[in-house]
Parts: sequence; structure tokens; C-alpha cells
Amino acid sequence: MDTYLNEQISETFAGKNILITGGTGSIGSEIVRQLLKCRPKQIRVFSRDESKHFFLEKEIEKIKTPIDVKFFIGDIRDKERLEKAFQDVNIVFHAAALKHVPYCEYNSFEAIKTNVYGTQNVIDLAIKNNIEKVVAISTDKAVNPSNIMGITKLLMERMIISSRYYVGSAITKFSVVRFGNVLNSRGSVVPMWVNQINDGGPVTVTDKRMKRFFMTIPEAVNLIFFVSTIMQGKEIFVLKMREENIYNMAKKTIKDHGNGKKIKIKFIGSRDGEKITEKLFTDEEKELMLEMDNLYIIYPNQAIYEERVKTYKYLKIKK
Repeated sequence: MDTYLNEQISETFAGKNILITGGTGSIGSEIVRQLLKCRPKQIRVFSRDESKHFFLEKEIEKIKTPIDVKFFIGDIRDKERLEKAFQDVNIVFHAAALKHVPYCEYNSFEAIKTNVYGTQNVIDLAIKNNIEKVVAISTDKAVNPSNIMGITKLLMERMIISSRYYVGSAITKFSVVRFGNVLNSRGSVVPMWVNQINDGGPVTVTDKRMKRFFMTIPEAVNLIFFVSTIMQGKEIFVLKMREENIYNMAKKTIKDHGNGKKIKIKFIGSRDGEKITEKLFTDEEKELMLEMDNLYIIYPNQAIYEERVKTYKYLKIKK
């Protein structure tokens, strides 16, 4: 990002109280690290994982930052606990979710409790506490979903965008950021392959034809911060990501980490609910979408789309 944009981002967060749900996860913890550079008044890390809280706190202690960082153990399903964390907050990054396709498929009720009911708690409390901005993290699996995880994230997106009907006199703006697969996040495929290579193989691949959109953790957080700066509410922001063939990625990972050893690839078949390819947006969304150099912006209806076309002219929208 250029210097001017970095200054805009720092200005957006300076002196603010910022809450990150799922704040000890791969994306959430990187948001915390990057926020430390932006002079907020206070950062609140909200997560149910005690061990991850401990290790993130020790990491931040080594930095010796003057920023006040608070660690809240809690679950977004627990509205009473969440409400304590929301008091006097200006900006919320909603990253808490159950996100692994097989676990959501096998534990569908739990996925609904976290991804749907938990999001309802975030929306209710954001409006009640007059939060300035809420940025919710979604996934490309919400596009024409074929599994429980994708369905619950689609519901999350729709709830966040339709929250405009509930805001009333509150100032709260809600927007969504839609990601693909995040490289080197916890539970992602490349670290798993590296472990398999270190164990002598085989490296497991679901299907030779399978493709996915990928982004790095820094790219994900840069997009979140950029969105926080330009958002007006009611939008879904989608990063332009590279699409990679999983089989080719596995071969490259073996080449990079195998030290010349012959490591076999084993095809294990698609898991329940998995697609061969994903999409970043639906055909219907494309009709209500503006394009920038590095991302797309999707609006909920034609009226809002027409209104925003004028607003975003300075951002080099491609015709």
C-alpha cells in the first residue's frame, strides 16, 4: 500500500477502541499485530481459546507496545459475555467462526450456533452500543454453497448486509469482506503437506482437478484495513485472488520442501460438501458489482448500486 493510504488507515484507527472477535485465530491475531502500528486507544481480543490468548499475549509483551491490549475469554454465542466486550467500542472486526468444511458438516448444529446465532449477537450489540463500523469476514464458499459451512457463511453475509433494516437511529455501518483460502492459516493445506513431507509422505490431495482461490494472511489483513477506510456500509468486498490447481500446488510444495526426496501424492477424493472449483461471486451479484484494481464491491440492490457508482469514482472503477 502507498504512503497516503497507510496514513488514511492509521487515521481510521487512531485513538479508537477496537474489538476483534476470533482475535486469536490466524486472521484475527494478524489484525491485532497490524493494529499495533496504527495508534488505537485500545485493542480487545475476544476468543474462547485460552491457550491462544496466552501465546498471543506473550508475543505482544515482547514488543513492549504502549497500546492497551485486553484479552477477553468468551464465545460469541454467549451474548451476555459478548456485551461486556462491546462497551465503549468504536470498530468491530468479526472474524469468529467455525470455518472447516468437514467439521461443520459433521457438527452442523454447532456451525449454526456460531456462524449464524453468534453473528446475530454481534449485530444486535453493535447497534445497541452504537458501534461506528463492523467488518465481518466471510468466504468464497458462501457463493452458491454446497456445504453447511458455506450455507452458514452465506446467512452471515445476508444478515450483516440486511442489518441496515435494524439500525434505526444508530450510526453503525456494516460491511462484509469475502476471502478465498488463506495460505498458511491454521489448518490450511500447505502446512499439512509440509508435515506430510517431513514424515516421508504421502502427500494427500483430494482431486487432481480441484482448484481454489488463494491469498496470504498479509493480503487478507491489508484488504480488511482498506475496506475499513472506504466502507460506507451495505457492501460485500471481494479481493481479486489467484486461482491455483491443488495438484500443482502439492507438486510445488514437494519440490520446495522435499530436499530432493521422492514423495508420493495420494488422491483421497473430495470430502463431504466440497466443490471441484469455487467462485468469487454469483451471476446475480455481478449485475450489482463495481470493479477496482484489486477488488470487487457488491451491493444488495440496484438503488444502492446506482448511488455508489457516483461515490466511488475516485477509486478508478473499471467500466
